[in-house]
Amino acid sequence: MKPIRGLKPLRRPRLWLGLWCAAIVLVIVVCLLPLSGLPPLPANSDKLEHLLTYFVLATFAVQLFARPAPLRAAALGLLLLGLGIEVAQGMTTYRSADPWDMLANTLGVALGMATVFMSWRDWLWHADKSGP
Repeated sequence: MKPIRGLKPLRRPRLWLGLWCAAIVLVIVVCLLPLSGLPPLPANSDKLEHLLTYFVLATFAVQLFARPAPLRAAALGLLLLGLGIEVAQGMTTYRSADPWDMLANTLGVALGMATVFMSWRDWLWHADKSGP
């Protein structure tokens, strides 16, 4: 199978890239669903959810992409995703845009991208090459 340009030499690159894309789609869907029927959360606890969500997405990008250019593109894409979701939420009658959410998203992306400097930045590559 031909390697996907820009990705680390994973054994199953399409699987991991597909899971990352599915996670992004899931974030979009969850962020645009009405909140009715969900238990109330403590005030501003959603900021931690935003930070963690974008941290995980950015960290997964670090696990996937081998070179700086695709990582920068992923970071920019995640930032634009967060902005786009906030704008879309502001256009609904059941959600609202919040600049603090966008700040939490941005911080999550920055922290996730910073994992490129950590020793476990290649964890997925090691796990994938030794897996079944």
